Amino acid sequence: MRILSLLAVLLASLAVGCAHAPSPVSSPSPTPSFYLPVALVAHDPGQAPPHFPEWVVKSESGSGPQREDPLDETEAGEERMATISDPLEPFNRAMFHFNDKMYFWVLKPVAQGYNKIVPEPARVGVDNFFSNLRFPVRFINCLLQVDFGCAGRELGRFAVNTIWGVGGLLDPASSKNLDIPEGNADLDQTLGLYGLGPGFYIVWPILGPSSARDTTRIVGDFFLYPVSYIRPWYDWLAVRAYEEVNETSLRIGEYESLKEAAIDPYVALRDAFAQYRQKKVEAAKGSPAPAQPEGAGPGGPGPPAPWR
Repeated sequence: MRILSLLAVLLASLAVGCAHAPSPVSSPSPTPSFYLPVALVAHDPGQAPPHFPEWVVKSESGSGPQREDPLDETEAGEERMATISDPLEPFNRAMFHFNDKMYFWVLKPVAQGYNKIVPEPARVGVDNFFSNLRFPVRFINCLLQVDFGCAGRELGRFAVNTIWGVGGLLDPASSKNLDIPEGNADLDQTLGLYGLGPGFYIVWPILGPSSARDTTRIVGDFFLYPVSYIRPWYDWLAVRAYEEVNETSLRIGEYESLKEAAIDPYVALRDAFAQYRQKKVEAAKGSPAPAQPEGAGPGGPGPPAPWR
């Protein structure tokens, strides 16, 4: 009887074990979960816990986070931040501080004094005039990008503003009736459109943030900008200095806001520059046009900085 009773108990145990055995799976989970400390479990499930990288998120069950492949595409509507290599950082930081001092000690005080003397409508008219003079830069790059619609708009805008805008001092092309907005095509955008990467980051004295590819834009702008052919050279320099003072008078406060909001203004400016340039290339490739920072300048708005 004892043997029969023992066999009965053994058979019952096997039956119960088979009834609760999990079903087999074809392959293990590719992203195994691990558990958070109790203090982090209550973190917002849609965000990464503060002690883990961006790719760590809460699991669907709520028991802990899962690791997602950092190379996966971001969620819809999100964009990767543009990055740029910075092998010349010591030199670039020195030039950044030089430009920073020049802005606060020279350019800004002069622009503030000019601001008090010349009313805003007149300063806007001067800005329109210089922007109209940069028509060759935009027009040639529209052609290089094989964007004939862009070239046509630039040509029409230049004709309207030159004839009916008193040489470009006014901007009737942007009126509601005509609605011909100013483009911002340049050589850096053109080269990026054809697949050339930005290269390394560099900060030029006086000229400001740039890259290996963007430096070609600076050279290209010089030869396509009519002001560059003013002689003697010091007259050209005087005109360019006046243009910069006038433009700065319309944008005072933008650079200061960036510095106040940034933990490291150098890094913030570098990232803003890389992001802005990437947006321009994406726009040329047919991506949705990005929202541009406020403030206008020759060739279109850009990240706030002394000597864009």
